[in-house]
Amino acid sequence: QPAAFAERQSVLRFCERGVRMFDDYRTMLDACGDELDLVTIPTPIPLHASMHRACVERGIPVYLEKPPTLDYEELQRMLAVEASAGRDTMVGFSYIVEEERQALKRRIVAGEFGRVRCISVIALWPRSSAYYARASWAGRLQLDGRLVLDSVLGNANAHYVHSSLFWGGVQQLWSWGFPREVQAEMYRAHPIEGTDTVFVKAVLEEGPEIRIALSHACDGLAFDQEWVECEHATITRRSELTPEGQWQRSFTLTHADGRSAAMTPMTGSHLQANLRQYFTYLRGEADRPLTRLEDTRPFVALHSLAYLAAGRITSVPAAAVTVRDNAGNATERFIAIDGLAEVAKRFLETGAFPSDQGIAWAKIGGRATPADLPQYIMKMHTMVKEAAVRG
Repeated sequence: QPAAFAERQSVLRFCERGVRMFDDYRTMLDACGDELDLVTIPTPIPLHASMHRACVERGIPVYLEKPPTLDYEELQRMLAVEASAGRDTMVGFSYIVEEERQALKRRIVAGEFGRVRCISVIALWPRSSAYYARASWAGRLQLDGRLVLDSVLGNANAHYVHSSLFWGGVQQLWSWGFPREVQAEMYRAHPIEGTDTVFVKAVLEEGPEIRIALSHACDGLAFDQEWVECEHATITRRSELTPEGQWQRSFTLTHADGRSAAMTPMTGSHLQANLRQYFTYLRGEADRPLTRLEDTRPFVALHSLAYLAAGRITSVPAAAVTVRDNAGNATERFIAIDGLAEVAKRFLETGAFPSDQGIAWAKIGGRATPADLPQYIMKMHTMVKEAAVRG
């Protein structure tokens, strides 16, 4: 839709710089394919597979935004296409690029901190009604007959889910733990098809347990935190949004004997750092991209198994939420589940899901294993039908 961005094109001086515009990516690939060093694909998730295929078939390297897909069977088809690629695709999960994270992972693999016991992630990022109105696919389970499954788990906070699996791949630096069993509960407070609040617990094949609590139906400033609990040390990474709109991040390594060391995490744009690393790989100066398409198997499997385990998305009743208008925009509203931060904290500390905590709005979920993955598409279409009935 180039016409919709005419003002932006003027600001960026497209005409003066000779930037060409197309209204169909296939036309662009046919016209410019021989000139392109790479293609970046930051499009809606259901378009990724076909666009990736079109680029690979033309021999063009791909930087594919996360997630590659949210369908494990589709990922297998994408990997079959990727097998013919001349250069590996890079998937744009952000936080693996952090040098501090890589250095700590090397120490885990070397055994310095002992066995990894539990990896915990919390990300409470308030999102308003405008967030869900920004695109036709936002918050949707399905659009135009295709699964979308846009959610806090598969999209906005997918970086942290991928990172938790990175910590859990204890065999080598570039490895991700694969889920052996997953339990989950999913909730919605916003008037959407999908889920805005997710609790996931998984056991990885390598042994560690993962606990994940994510929500867009929360109040206050956005923050997130990761814990990697090992036998002899705990790694903590925290980031929080300041009132001025800046992210403040910190890494802390705490040894079992009480010694503690703080590390300054990278500053600047993770996206720029990711792209620079991919350019380094394409120039032949690095032996691999940070996250290859095949490295996303654990993430896509965990996502699929979380939906299978939860079995449903439970609507939180109006009596259990607080609705707040945006002071700067009377038509924009924030919806927060009352007491959610405390519920999430107890889940991370004890492993008790909201339904285990006696929360009135909670409904018990279930569990799933990789053997259940062939049922995924059928189960998701059932979930879509239930959402349609709910209205």
